[in-house]
Amino acid sequence: MSNGFRDLFKEESERLYEIFGPELIHIHHIGSTSVNGLKAKPVIDIMPVVRDIKRIDVFNEAMAASGYEPKGENGLAGRRYFQKGGDNRTHHVHIYQLGNPEIERHLAFRDYLRVNPDIAKRYGNLKEELSIRFPYDIESYIKGKEQIVLEIEQKAWDWYRNAR
Repeated sequence: MSNGFRDLFKEESERLYEIFGPELIHIHHIGSTSVNGLKAKPVIDIMPVVRDIKRIDVFNEAMAASGYEPKGENGLAGRRYFQKGGDNRTHHVHIYQLGNPEIERHLAFRDYLRVNPDIAKRYGNLKEELSIRFPYDIESYIKGKEQIVLEIEQKAWDWYRNAR
C-alpha cells in the first residue's frame, strides 16, 4: 500500500476512534488500497470491529457530521456501512461485531494478496481492464471480477487457516 493510502487510513482511523470511542476494539485497513502495489481506485476501505453492532446506529448523526452517509446494513446482515465523498467516494466503512466471520474473510483476502504479489497483480490488471470496459456500470464491473474473487477467497481461506 502506498504511504499516501496508509496516511489517509491512519487519519480516518483516528477520526473514527474519536466518534466511536470505547465501542471500538480494532480498526483494519482492507480493500485494494491496503495491498502494496495493487491497482486500486483511491477509495479507502476501513473495517472497524466493535463490541456490539446494535449500538452503532446511535452514532449515525456523528458520522454524518464527519461527512459519512449512513447506509445501515446495506445488504449484508450484521454489518453497518458508511460512505464518504458522495458520487466521488473517498472512504467506505464496514463495521462488524467481534466474532462475525466477515472479519476473517476480509483479513484473509487482504493478507493473502499481500504475500502473493503475482496474484495481486493479476487481480489488479483485471480490475483495471473492467474499469475501462465498464466505467459507468458498477454491476458489470462487479460481475466481471466475481470469478477471480471467488478463486482468491478460496485460496486465501486455505492459506489463512494454515498460516495461523
